[in-house]
Amino acid sequence: MIILALDTAGVDCAAALYDSGRDTMLGEASDMIGKGHAEHLMGIIDRVLEQADMSLSAVDRIAVTIGPGSFTGIRVGVAAARGFALSLGVPAVGVTTLAVMAEAQRLKTPGCPVLAAMDAKRNEIYLQAFNVDGETFDEARAVTVEEAQAFAAAFEGEITGSATPLLKPDATGDHANHFPISIVARIGAAADPSAGKPKPLYLRGPDAKPQAGFAIARV
Repeated sequence: MIILALDTAGVDCAAALYDSGRDTMLGEASDMIGKGHAEHLMGIIDRVLEQADMSLSAVDRIAVTIGPGSFTGIRVGVAAARGFALSLGVPAVGVTTLAVMAEAQRLKTPGCPVLAAMDAKRNEIYLQAFNVDGETFDEARAVTVEEAQAFAAAFEGEITGSATPLLKPDATGDHANHFPISIVARIGAAADPSAGKPKPLYLRGPDAKPQAGFAIARV
């Protein structure tokens, strides 16, 4: 099965083609752009197809990161994935960024449970725990820093993600959120398409709010 994986949930704009039958990455590309995923994504996909010397017609499934992460970036990726799935007549699946982070850490420290923790700012942390097999202990959620610290203090395993320094004061090194596109592809290959079309995973409301005082009354 050929998987087209997409990630626009963070500062990177990434895509990959993965052959799950041979467990082989056929092509992958990633640019750290910060913003502008909508304008950049199709070019990234073209680069990957050129690397693999394949066309979109060879794709059997689309996998896309659904968050938590950048509100706008997630919508770009999910819309593209659903559009490709519809036009190609193939299923699309969503992959959470927390699951990608946890799997990346699990590969570094096999045999250890992993707590994926993203600094969501405004005194909040996006949090989810995974066991040694990569299965979730609980639902992804937004909690206060204090609640996350209490949970982390009792957690026996590794912690990964940008909130690590908040939960582990002695943490050193780079703890930026990374969503390796090869891991997105592999998780997407194992996902169940019957779970439904991918949709954004937003653990809190958007920062921007409509100005109700300027709303025009409907008649």
